[in-house]
Amino acid sequence: MDIYKRIYELENEIAALPQGSINMKKIYGKEQPYLQWTENGKSKSKYIKKNEREEIFAGVERRKQLQEELKELKQHSSIDPSKSTDFETSVIIGERLLALTKGVKNWGKRDCFRQLQAYLNSEETDRVCLVFGLRRTGKTTMLRQAVLGMTPSQSAKSAYIKAKGSDTMAAMNRDLGKLLDLGYEYVFIDEVTIMPDFIDSAALFSDIYAAQGMKIVLSGTDSLGFWFALHQELYDRAVTIHTTFIPFREHSRLLGIDSIDEYIRYGGTLRAGELDFDDKDVISEDASFRDDESTRRYIDTAICKNIQHSLSCCQDGGYFRHLQSLYEAGELTGAINRIIEDMNHRFLIRILTDKFKSHDLGSAADVLRRDRNPKQRTDILDKIDTEAVTKRLMDMLEIHNKEEQSIGITNAHIEEIKEYLKALDLIVDVPRETVIPSAEPLENILFTQPGMRYCQAQALVHSLTKDELFSTLSEHEKMLVSERILEEVRGRMMEDIVLLETFKSAKRHQRVFKLQFAVGEYDMVIYDAKLNTCECYEIKHSSKIVPMQARFLVDEEKLNQTSQRFGQITKRCVLYRGEDSVMENGVEYQNVENYLKHL
Repeated sequence: MDIYKRIYELENEIAALPQGSINMKKIYGKEQPYLQWTENGKSKSKYIKKNEREEIFAGVERRKQLQEELKELKQHSSIDPSKSTDFETSVIIGERLLALTKGVKNWGKRDCFRQLQAYLNSEETDRVCLVFGLRRTGKTTMLRQAVLGMTPSQSAKSAYIKAKGSDTMAAMNRDLGKLLDLGYEYVFIDEVTIMPDFIDSAALFSDIYAAQGMKIVLSGTDSLGFWFALHQELYDRAVTIHTTFIPFREHSRLLGIDSIDEYIRYGGTLRAGELDFDDKDVISEDASFRDDESTRRYIDTAICKNIQHSLSCCQDGGYFRHLQSLYEAGELTGAINRIIEDMNHRFLIRILTDKFKSHDLGSAADVLRRDRNPKQRTDILDKIDTEAVTKRLMDMLEIHNKEEQSIGITNAHIEEIKEYLKALDLIVDVPRETVIPSAEPLENILFTQPGMRYCQAQALVHSLTKDELFSTLSEHEKMLVSERILEEVRGRMMEDIVLLETFKSAKRHQRVFKLQFAVGEYDMVIYDAKLNTCECYEIKHSSKIVPMQARFLVDEEKLNQTSQRFGQITKRCVLYRGEDSVMENGVEYQNVENYLKHL
């Protein structure tokens, strides 16, 4: 008999049976049966109804029998039950650990789960595994799935610890020592960064316990704490798994959503992962970025407090640098939030500058004017002074930005906060290139969580359209103007999503960037340095083929300028939301959702 397999089977069966014992209590002079058990150190009891008694009585008796068998088996395994299990931290082992994994049995796995399995099954010594990312990106689920996927012998030697702010590295050290003595080989420590002394003492895990053969997986929401530890205590002694970035293909696979617009609205977290996405109301209520309030709350808890807690815990606050004054004044969280908002405001300004005054507005006016639905048909965009509207919206944004800067946020503050946002995998710089070889690339900051950016832009647009400039319009007309701007926001965000995901999936010999000309740009170019060839893309948030979409891709001057610097052009393509097609001029049209899924 495989002793570990039997232990695994017993613990699984025990976890499914009622826990506790049967106690008889005299109620109104008559004895009644109660199920009594201990939970989190507190004694609890529950009256057993008549129609449940036979099943519960049999279950409690069966549990006793299985526990006796389990105790006897463990005495013959490498796990010594006679040694102390009086832990100081929240250690979960045995049947309780197996019970913890039940809820994730049918859940999909993150792409990076393979990295975790590879570490657990490797001959790796002296190194720990770090699983880190922002809240609601699947870290704890991955730990539970790892235990669920183990062999019986592995799970019997596994422990899970949920760290608390009151825990210390000294207590954690003592508990790890006990687990090592008991024969445990796999330890998963969740929320480890919440311990105040983790960053400055993290080498304990790799130098002491991993060096003795333990596989230790550390997970935490304070990603910046791991970033600091990797540059100090755990330098070259950790395998890292990042969860913050959830690309469209993975979001689609895990949640069953194939719409790029749904990804724009909610992408970035798996908050609604276990919900039925056919129920739109449930999605909007439970999504991380359902409105401005929920988005701000997420930024406060998942990002601002993440940075602030990590900075305060690292070398007694030695990494605050220029941010020290903001921290001491209690304004650091607000400053981080304002800088994120400022990036989104500038993003919206670029859209208004590049798009709102362009031919696209005229095209929208034409569509609305000829709409077959009388309720949607309007000539409002013919009447609007587009230059005045654009200027007014931009002025409001610029004033808001100046007000934000009045609290004393300097360029040094901004650069340091941006550095930490990059460390959190929240922002990525995907540069803009030009056809001039000597020109330096321009910074182009992209957010890895689209739902966060869209929700803030949406809230800002709605506040702008309530300005007195729009007060004479009907509510219907205001909605049309608002939706037109948001359509441009979705279009620009789709460009950013494609650029970011292509950038992250590119091979080492490939470069991905926007390419600017004196007038106009290619939304994306993929340059292959090994072959000295390139592919040129336009990205359009449209489901229809319109000749103007590909005008730069057939412009001989732009094609010549591009090939002179980046080699032979092997592909000219428009990514859009319609069906795949190839035009007579050789320009390809490809469905953007299929493109992203196959990266």
